[in-house]
Amino acid sequence: MNRSYQSRVNNAQGQLFEGRILAACEYYCMKNRADIHKTPEPFRCLKKDTRGRFTGQFVSKAQPDFCGTLMGGASIVFEAKYTSNNRIKKDALSDKQVEVLELSSRMGADTFVCFGIQDQTFMMPYEKWRDMKKYYGRCYVTQADVQQHRVKEDLNCALFLDYRNGGSILLKESA
Repeated sequence: MNRSYQSRVNNAQGQLFEGRILAACEYYCMKNRADIHKTPEPFRCLKKDTRGRFTGQFVSKAQPDFCGTLMGGASIVFEAKYTSNNRIKKDALSDKQVEVLELSSRMGADTFVCFGIQDQTFMMPYEKWRDMKKYYGRCYVTQADVQQHRVKEDLNCALFLDYRNGGSILLKESA
């Protein structure tokens, strides 16, 4: 399989994954559990043609994908990552994403990495992601490693605030 094709497939899968998170954001808002939004990409339009198409440029490094407020007033900030491989690496986060998650965590926000490994979705506290080597003995995790962080899912949503084991992000968990 050529690299360009694989890149397009990975991009499409990542967009589908984010779409399932966005659907959950709408669900949680309707249920008055949280108000969470996708962080816009730092992007600037350079040129627009008559058909509505444009040429653009990224103007800075991407921040974490989602931020908002949980019922009760706590702030939440998280990055979304997806892989079709059988493991996800700690270094999947950019330096800027790590910087913002670290700062948000120090400021008291609830910080997470919401990630998909193949057909399963997980919501791991950022502090545990950051210290992955300490918790798992290596700088990547597999589905089997992180089942305690697996979230509920349906065909349309990755319900990232609700763990499959019955726990909830809204009830502060320890890393």
